[in-house]
Amino acid sequence: MLVQLSSKGQLVIPKAIREALNLRAGAQFHVQVDKDKIILEPVTPSIVDALYGKYAGENLLEALETEHRQELLNDAQTRA
Repeated sequence: MLVQLSSKGQLVIPKAIREALNLRAGAQFHVQVDKDKIILEPVTPSIVDALYGKYAGENLLEALETEHRQELLNDAQTRA
């Protein structure tokens, strides 16, 4: 496929290639030069990167403490 470099140095990856590689907006790439070739390798985000910011604003510690208190109450009631 033939693509053209824009005046801003941008390339458009054709839709068929984006779909074949399941690329979405915001995908990141490693860029390398090998002799006279440009190599683009999609970067697969780690699980940490994928979850970064997902629970922003959530008080996860409070939820865990509440769950733990409930377990303690259930254990106490079971023993009584």
